[in-house]
Amino acid sequence: MSDKSVNQWKTLDKDLGRIWRLEQATQLIGRPLVAPGIALAFIVLATVASALLLGASFSVIVIAAAAVGAYMALNIGANDVANNMGPAVGANALTLGGALVIAAICETAGALIAGGDVVGTISSGIVAPDAVADAATFVWVMMAALLSAALWINLATVLGAPVSTTHSVVGGVVGSGIVAAGFTAVNWASMGKIAASWVISPVMGGVIAAVFLAFIKSRILYRDDKIAAARRWVPVLIGIMSGTFATYVAIKGLKKIVNVDLGAAVLIGLAVGVVTWAIVMPLIRRQSEGMENRKKSVKKLFGIPLVISAGLLSFAHGANDVANAVGPLAAIVHTVEAGDVAAKVAIPAWVMVIGALGISVGLVLFGPKLIRMVGSEITKLNPMRAYCVALSAAITVIVASWLGLPVSSTHIAVGAVFGVGFFREWHSERRTRALGIRKGKVVAPDERKRRKLVRRNHFLTIAAAWVITVPASALLSALIYVILNAIA
Repeated sequence: MSDKSVNQWKTLDKDLGRIWRLEQATQLIGRPLVAPGIALAFIVLATVASALLLGASFSVIVIAAAAVGAYMALNIGANDVANNMGPAVGANALTLGGALVIAAICETAGALIAGGDVVGTISSGIVAPDAVADAATFVWVMMAALLSAALWINLATVLGAPVSTTHSVVGGVVGSGIVAAGFTAVNWASMGKIAASWVISPVMGGVIAAVFLAFIKSRILYRDDKIAAARRWVPVLIGIMSGTFATYVAIKGLKKIVNVDLGAAVLIGLAVGVVTWAIVMPLIRRQSEGMENRKKSVKKLFGIPLVISAGLLSFAHGANDVANAVGPLAAIVHTVEAGDVAAKVAIPAWVMVIGALGISVGLVLFGPKLIRMVGSEITKLNPMRAYCVALSAAITVIVASWLGLPVSSTHIAVGAVFGVGFFREWHSERRTRALGIRKGKVVAPDERKRRKLVRRNHFLTIAAAWVITVPASALLSALIYVILNAIA
């Protein structure tokens, strides 16, 4: 082969190499844009679909609201659902892919099967309906609230802070409502209860989770015969879990199918719990046969119950929180079509579908970041600790419903994770101190600080996000309302 031919091949190789590197660079740059591109496509599809479904009652305002509602649903999926799936993923009971699939299915099923078909248009009495009786004003109040809540949740997701969807919507309604009708239009007693829930929700969730973890440690893990103790208590704990979730779903997730009061829901939970205990007891005995008498063996017994609890939490979340997300959209649709402001409105099927699908799409596209943070970056979780978190979330919601307290499922779940972490710190330090006293050793303060089991930076970031959610979304909503009102 001549030198000329060899040089030609070398030149071709260099050109191909440059093209290959350009393709790699293009893929590297374009990869972060894939998820936002799909999200934008979903918003466009939701907007077009709503326009086609409305037909003759087509309205530019409703179509714009549908686009904002789709954007809101995407953000809820990216932020809120992490609280349900994070502990299971952090405990390695579920892979991230498996968690995304289960959550997407259960969230959608909860929204479409048991989602509330009626929603309070002004976020459960936060703003008096007669204060914004003018239809045009009311539409802009709801539009500003919806958009501000979506933007705030989006920002919180970027910052890695799980925040409350309900509180974001409430803050949005308060901000635009004050600008539209003044401070007297706001029900400050309801706002006081919501502010109190910032403390009550996480503390209650954390305490209950810590109590269950302490029980498991004392009754199972620190026993000489751990397998025998597990055979006795794990079926009881699973029975408690199933009974609690039966009560939880009956209260929060079955309103559309049948109206169940708290007493009937508790009776349903007791019945389900006893039946589950009777079924699970022989299964746990069979599963534990041949297991080594150590903690790692016991942890395996909590894997499947944890996966089931995560799915049930997602179902109940879809049934309960989708209505909060699309409530302002449903209010806008009713007001534009009927021309008046109603205290409560029915949620059209197409609005609920947008909410349900949007949550699933947002979860798959943007959820992994917060799932990892909640599941593994606050404190280390295993199946037992994650089980305590899931059970605490359900029990706390039931207790809060009984006491009439407005609580956030986000605050409860994350508070339970912190509760488990801080209990582990306290328990570990107590055992280390007791061991040091017996051996005549004292642990240095620097070493004790190094052994902290909860990441303080996440604690401060999340606590700050919780506190400023309502004020931030309110200010943002007020600004958006002023802009929309000026444009109109």
